[in-house]
Amino acid sequence: MQVWRICKARFAVSAFTGEGARLYQGRWNPTGVRMVYTSSSLALASIEFFVHLDPSVAPTDLVSTSATLPPGKVTIKRLAVEDLPTDWRALDNPALQAIGADWITSQSSVALEVPSIAVEDEWNVLLNPSHPDFSRIVIAIPKPFHFDHRMFKPEL
Repeated sequence: MQVWRICKARFAVSAFTGEGARLYQGRWNPTGVRMVYTSSSLALASIEFFVHLDPSVAPTDLVSTSATLPPGKVTIKRLAVEDLPTDWRALDNPALQAIGADWITSQSSVALEVPSIAVEDEWNVLLNPSHPDFSRIVIAIPKPFHFDHRMFKPEL
């Protein structure tokens, strides 16, 4: 399985450490829990990143990085939508953060597929950097990434 992550170039070295998630809570983690957020395609990663941007300012300092989870060598679990709380799409949902924290603590898999909110029927992949099999994940060299300029409209 190949997964993707987009970040600012200055964070490329630490993009797969989970340090950002440890410092700042996310949809699937409370503050203090290391987790790496990735997507199942570069297109989904770009949308997931885009929803956090100011639509009037196109970033110029981004990189994309892929990582390969070798088949048969790492455990990947999938969290079914029907197993989530009915309000799972709500922002700052402590129930989802608890699910993510419990998954990290359980060490049951190095990867957990979770549904995307940005694109229905698509999947993001959470990685557990403290899992013993994390070292089996092959992380590629980051490449410059640019959004199409038409996606941004300067304020008038």
